[in-house]
Amino acid sequence: MSDFVFAARVSDVTEGQLFATLVDDIPVALTLIGGELRAFGDVCTHDGGPLAEGTVMDTCVMCPRHGACFDLKTGHGTFPAAGPIPVYETRIEGDEIKIRL
Repeated sequence: MSDFVFAARVSDVTEGQLFATLVDDIPVALTLIGGELRAFGDVCTHDGGPLAEGTVMDTCVMCPRHGACFDLKTGHGTFPAAGPIPVYETRIEGDEIKIRL
C-alpha cells in the first residue's frame, strides 16, 4: 500500500506518551519525540507484547515485558528482540495524522 491512511488526530498524540491504534487492522503506536512525530509497529518482535504499554526513552521505546528497546527512527531493537519493528512515514493533514503502511 503506497497511500497515506488515517491513523489518529493530532490531539491524540503528546510528547513522550504512547498512543495505540489500529490502522487497516495493523497495530500501530504513535508518539512525539522532541516535537517530531513517530509511528511504528505496536508489536514487540520478542514475544508479541504491546509496545504502546512501554516507555519512551530518548529516541527509543522499551517493551514493558522483557526490556527490549527499539529505535524509533530505524526500528532496530536490542536483546531480546528477534528483529526490527516497522517504522512508518507520517504526515499531518489538517488535524489528521496519516501514515504510509
